[in-house]
Amino acid sequence: MLADQVAAAARMLARMELVHAFGHVSARQGERVWFTPTWPPLAHLSAGHVLLLDLEGNVLRGEQRYRPIEVDLHLGLYRHRPQVGAMCRVHGLGITAWAARRELPPLLHGFGGLVGRLALWEDPDLFHHRQMGEELAAAAGDADALLMGGNGAIVLGSDLPQALVRTWSLEERCRLALYAGPQGVPFSEEERQRRSRWYPGEEKRLWVWLRARYGDPEGEYAWQEGPRF
Repeated sequence: MLADQVAAAARMLARMELVHAFGHVSARQGERVWFTPTWPPLAHLSAGHVLLLDLEGNVLRGEQRYRPIEVDLHLGLYRHRPQVGAMCRVHGLGITAWAARRELPPLLHGFGGLVGRLALWEDPDLFHHRQMGEELAAAAGDADALLMGGNGAIVLGSDLPQALVRTWSLEERCRLALYAGPQGVPFSEEERQRRSRWYPGEEKRLWVWLRARYGDPEGEYAWQEGPRF
């Protein structure tokens, strides 16, 4: 069940220290969206806690009082991007540092390119109504992840595994850029394109590692061989 996968993804992000009291995960199922609630904490979330919303934000399953304020951020993107199947809203240390700068981190290392296309949203306010979600979705274009000024990031994927891999990649890219500082040499566009031909295989291998490192010993995202979800 997709609710199990959303809860498992939230627990993984908590173990990765990319979410804490704040952050959320969502996954689309047709015209509905499974969405993590504000309670219990993401590190202890189970499938029974996950909310089910329609694309207008109405709660179809779960407790209305635990509906996050930023559902409109996700729903605006889902309405504009039918190919997007999952999203991770995160506050990793490297991501937060670059969001505070209101700059996009340079690509200095191959793994950082797995996140895909980046965009910047400079308004630090929370997404508390539908119009804000619509405006961001229109401004995002075909970006795979958006840094939000002073407010972390949201990462998009075709499914939850891809969203998780891209989230790890974004944090890797941000932290490495901080460590390297001005001495880091960004990839040229030609270098990025040559390196990217390896990304499909690396994405699958990274997903196996993330499950082994951060997944539950048993459950939806336990380490195992075989195709990804």
